[in-house]
Amino acid sequence: MKDIQKEFLENRNKNKDIWRLFRIVSEFTEAFDELYDLGPAVAIFGSARAKQGDFYYEKAYEIGKSFAKEGYAVITGGGPGIMEAANKGAFEANGVSVGLNIELPHEQHLNPYVNLPLNFRYFFTRKVSFVKYAVGFVVMPGGYGTLDELFESLVLIQTRKIGQFPVVLYGSEFWLEIVDFLKFLVKRGYIDKEDIELVKVSDSIEEVVDYIKKHTFTITNNNKKDV
Repeated sequence: MKDIQKEFLENRNKNKDIWRLFRIVSEFTEAFDELYDLGPAVAIFGSARAKQGDFYYEKAYEIGKSFAKEGYAVITGGGPGIMEAANKGAFEANGVSVGLNIELPHEQHLNPYVNLPLNFRYFFTRKVSFVKYAVGFVVMPGGYGTLDELFESLVLIQTRKIGQFPVVLYGSEFWLEIVDFLKFLVKRGYIDKEDIELVKVSDSIEEVVDYIKKHTFTITNNNKKDV
């Protein structure tokens, strides 16, 4: 029997479904409990494969540090690459550095710059935690996972399941081709022209921070770790 057939059949196992429900509820419960007191946070998405010294790794570090200095918590997927860089920036600025880590067979491990860690088995429980506690999203270059997080956020904003939180795509040389694809979708009538305006493309860290601040609200809870 092929593995895919085995998985197909196992997914219809009622006993496993019961335990799966308990696991899902447990992940939500832990996340809601741990993040309940979190102040305004910015979610930063990006590739797990970026290395220290890479252009976008260093920019993610600066972005994470800048938001922490402004009093925002920084939320990432908790893994290596861009996630590590953003967490490192927030951590070294004495900010709240949240890592929503996902169990994967390769690539993902919790980076050492997270001071508020959470572990997830399911992508969807993890993504709920991203959008529930973030007041803005900064998306760095990345692959399938990054695009999944980007378009999940845009769908929720477009369909008004969440508010019109600011979404910034950092790195025009990477994102303008994606924006061209969005324009193609407009041309084909699959999205509205206004939907493209849900994202802003920028190459300036200062502009990214100012844009998020302008389109959110004044911070009353300073997300700083006690020392």
